[in-house]
Amino acid sequence: MTIEELRMRIDVLDRQLVELISERARVAQMIGHLKAASSLPVYEPDREKIIYASVRAANKGPLPDIEMTHIYERILDVMRALQRHELASEKNALAAQSEGRPQGHAADAPKPQRHQLSEPPVAGDPGQAPETGNRK
Repeated sequence: MTIEELRMRIDVLDRQLVELISERARVAQMIGHLKAASSLPVYEPDREKIIYASVRAANKGPLPDIEMTHIYERILDVMRALQRHELASEKNALAAQSEGRPQGHAADAPKPQRHQLSEPPVAGDPGQAPETGNRK
């Protein structure tokens, strides 16, 4: 296969990964709603240990288990942030109802927060993803 053919294959795989991660996020949102209704914490270390063990068991390479675990650590971190956002939205909606404010009021919207890494990324760091997205 040529480099171009292999890159096209990677492009297809990337689109599939995006859809799978998006589906995982939708399920995580549903779990966040259930956790909120049940007063369960967002962070459940025992559950995460089970996920990491499952990932390592399913990993057939070529990535070493530790690298696959690092990828999943980031995925779970993002999913926790999504669940926290859902919890904040639900708390704001409940507060608005109890105060008689209409839902969707600007004061109800949670402030956007960016995840902060423990160390700032270094310019040109291969671990730092390039800026992407639609710009108008």
